[in-house]
Amino acid sequence: MKLQRLLSLTRKAVDEYSMIQEGDHVAVGISGGKDSLTLLYALHGLKRFYPNKFQLSAITVDLGYSDFNLDSIHKLCQKLEIPYTVVRSQIAHILFDERKETNPCSLCAKMRKGALNNAAKDMGCNKIAYAHHKDDIIETMLLSLFFEGRFYSFSPKTYLDRMELTVIRPIMFVDEMDVIGFQNLYQLPVVKSKCPVDGYTKRQYAKNLIRQLTNENPGVRERMFTAILNGNIDGWPERLLHTR
Repeated sequence: MKLQRLLSLTRKAVDEYSMIQEGDHVAVGISGGKDSLTLLYALHGLKRFYPNKFQLSAITVDLGYSDFNLDSIHKLCQKLEIPYTVVRSQIAHILFDERKETNPCSLCAKMRKGALNNAAKDMGCNKIAYAHHKDDIIETMLLSLFFEGRFYSFSPKTYLDRMELTVIRPIMFVDEMDVIGFQNLYQLPVVKSKCPVDGYTKRQYAKNLIRQLTNENPGVRERMFTAILNGNIDGWPERLLHTR
């Protein structure tokens, strides 16, 4: 996927769900993975021509794993002229050494989000951009069906009352395969996750299942995504079509 296609899909999401307003300061959560770096490129490109002018910053919550080298991310942010902040934490130590969690993902996500939210507030940001793409949204829906018994997926835009922050997901229309293509084409400086349970989660199970279903029923993935968009899911904002 080329940059122009990425920017087109990003603007579609931003427009249809009114994600960015004039004067916003958006913090991009950078994990070091392909998704968050693609999002960084997307919002950096959008910032150049979007009619609502906004500021952009980048934040990484360092979980405390050894050998987690962020030099390449620092260089990328310098190249793009985006302020970059690294928040040091002991999350990995708490999860694996103190609590000895066997299923750490939910607690880890909660702690990471808390650290990210606090850093964003300290920097004067009013919005945080998460790098969830189309496949993430579909996988979350399946996981909610299977393990919670409800039709749900996270919203394109969510206001956090307690923090007075708005979470946005600007690459929600981008396929994961296109993110991989973008990573390869633009040689994104991906920093591999040091998490010992990476790739062994329920989300990986959902990802594998969707792949199997798509092979057996071509087009089923897109139909699931359409069902989510049209599903009147609780908490989702109104979708504004034909905005341009």
